[in-house]
Amino acid sequence: MSDHDTPAGDPTGHVPAVPEEPIANPGLPEHTWRPTDVDEHSEKRAERQVAAMYLASMVCVVLFVVVYFTADIGDNWTTFLGLGASTVGLGVTLAAALLLIGAGTIQWARKLMSDHEISELRHPARSSDEDRAEVLEKLAAGGEDSGIGRRPLIRNTLLGSVGLLGAPALVMLWDLGPTNAKVTAEQPYPGAGLEHTVWSKGMKVVRDVVGTPVRVSDLEIGDLVNGEPEAIFPTQENGQPALHGVALQVAKSKAAVVVVRMDPGDITPGEGRENWSVDGIVCYSKICTHVGCPISLYERTTHHLLCPCHQSTFDLSDSGRVVFGPAGRHLPQLPLDVDDEGYLIARSDFTEPVGPSFWERDTKDIGDQGEADL
Repeated sequence: MSDHDTPAGDPTGHVPAVPEEPIANPGLPEHTWRPTDVDEHSEKRAERQVAAMYLASMVCVVLFVVVYFTADIGDNWTTFLGLGASTVGLGVTLAAALLLIGAGTIQWARKLMSDHEISELRHPARSSDEDRAEVLEKLAAGGEDSGIGRRPLIRNTLLGSVGLLGAPALVMLWDLGPTNAKVTAEQPYPGAGLEHTVWSKGMKVVRDVVGTPVRVSDLEIGDLVNGEPEAIFPTQENGQPALHGVALQVAKSKAAVVVVRMDPGDITPGEGRENWSVDGIVCYSKICTHVGCPISLYERTTHHLLCPCHQSTFDLSDSGRVVFGPAGRHLPQLPLDVDDEGYLIARSDFTEPVGPSFWERDTKDIGDQGEADL
C-alpha cells in the first residue's frame, strides 16, 4: 500500500491498530466451579481415584506376565470360554493396563488440573520470539497448574504404571527363543535353536498332511512332493507324535521340505554333495531364504523353484542356487538316502540354518558340523 492509498471505508487514511489483548467479554459462559475446586474432600477422593487406576494398571501388567508363563499353548492349550487362555489373557490384561492409564489421566485432567477458560486473538503463523518465550513460560505454568509437583501420589503411581509397561515388551522378547546351536538343558527338545532342525540320520521323509512315507519307486521324473519329517506325525506304537506342544510347532515350521525327482544327468552337485541325491531325487528346505515364505511352485523343464512372495527363484538342479530375485542365499539341501524298504530317509540334519538369512550365518555351503555328520 502506498502513502496515498487509504483503506476502504476510512477517508481519513487512519489504519486502526490491532488490539494486543482479547476483548473484555468474548462470550464465554460464567465459570462454574467444580466440586474438587471448592471441596478438599472431593479433591482428595479424586486424587485417590486417579492413583487407584494407575495402581490397577500395574496389577494388569503383573497379570500379563503371569498369564504368559502359566497359560499353556500348543496342542493341549489352556482354554477360557472355549478360547485360548493365553491369547485372551494376554490381550485383556495388556488392553486393561493401557485403558486404565488413559482413564486415570483423563480423570486427573477433568477433576484436578486447572480449569480456566482462555481466549486468544489469531496471530501470524510464525510467532515472534517474544511469543515463543511466552509459550515456554505458559508450558512451565501448565506443569505447575497440573499439580504434578505437589501431588506425589498421582505422580508416583503414574510413573510406576507407565514404567511397568516395559515389562510386557521384555517378556514377549522371550518368544524369540534360545539361540544355542546344540540341545542343552535349556533346550530339551530335538531341533531347538537356530542351527538345527528335527531332521536326523535315518529319519523317514513323509508326505505333508497325510504323513505317509515316500518310496523312491513312487516318484516319476518331474514330480514334486511337499514333505515333513516323520517325527511330527503320530507313531504306530501309541498313536501320538514324538514331539508335543512348542517343540512340535517349532519342528513343523523349520523342517518342511520339497522333494523333486529329475533326470540324474541334470543334477550338478555342489562340492561334497555328490551323494546327497537318490536316483535323481533331491530334497530342499521349503522355506525361502529371503523372508521365509513357503515355496513349492516348480517348473519341471528348468528345475526352477519360484517363491510366490517376491519371486526369488532357485535352481534345484544346481544345489538350490539363486537365479533371480531378492534372496541372497541358496536353499539349504537335505542329504538323502534310501532304507532297506525303499523309502527315502535323511542322511543327517541340514548342514546349515534354514529360513531367512541373518547376519550371523556361515557363508559356506557345507558347515563343518555337517561334514562331520556325513
